Amino acid sequence: MLQATLAASAPADRADEDPWHVGRVRLHSRFLLGTAGYPSPAVLQGALRAARTQVVTVGLKRTLAAAGDNGYIATIRQTLRDTGARLLPNTAGCRTAREAVQLAHMARELYDTPWLKLEVVGDEHTLQPDPFELLAAASQLVRDGFTVFPYCTDDLVTCRRLLDAGCPLLMPWGAPIGSGQGLLNPFALRTLRERLPDATLIIDAGLGAPSHAAQALELGFDAVLLNSAVAHAREPVAMARAFRLAIEAGRAAWRAGVMARQDFAVASTPVSGQPFTLPDPPAGAAVLRADAP
Repeated sequence: MLQATLAASAPADRADEDPWHVGRVRLHSRFLLGTAGYPSPAVLQGALRAARTQVVTVGLKRTLAAAGDNGYIATIRQTLRDTGARLLPNTAGCRTAREAVQLAHMARELYDTPWLKLEVVGDEHTLQPDPFELLAAASQLVRDGFTVFPYCTDDLVTCRRLLDAGCPLLMPWGAPIGSGQGLLNPFALRTLRERLPDATLIIDAGLGAPSHAAQALELGFDAVLLNSAVAHAREPVAMARAFRLAIEAGRAAWRAGVMARQDFAVASTPVSGQPFTLPDPPAGAAVLRADAP
């Protein structure tokens, strides 16, 4: 009886019972994976399968430069056919809104998809998104019929402006691209989640370990996108699986309800009013002392 009650009340653990959406597209995997920097096409394909991702990113500039590659593009296309995953072209390397818009239109023609991860970087050292060029490009691309996934900082005002421009979701960074530092500003990210409760939020960039991904999902973010942490691992396929499991665990923790943090100790087992508590001895009764001989 107790087991049946617990089973009926427990939240679903299966990813396909906890979907999320991009527009009308229903997704189950909360793990978006990039395709750059893998040691070989075979390793890339193995990592994509181990991740069980439904969204795969590819840089258009790399695609255009890879006409004579060693099977990189063919591997991606074959994996997409085999798994049914969706392609998310990105504008990595762009510095202006004009350049990003031009590249976006090329991506739509090449890959026949309106989905676009929009990157417009304003600083060469940190690869921090340029909020002004990013917003200008996003506004134009939304008008042009694109589904824009904007890579942005964790600035609340910028994120609101991107949503107002018509972006269906946001992709704030956890840390600078490729740094592996994890979530550098949990306060700002937590603020985004609290102030934008209905927005789809995906942590993008800076994640280095599966625990970082789990933390993002525990904060209530809808998904994560990463590349270097898997591609540069000693065993990329095994690391892709580790990230997948961490993401699933983080999401399960969010749904279960992570306990509130406290600045002081809170006894987990109160003594008063609990069963098996020994009553006080009657007056005059002998009491066994720990230091008695």
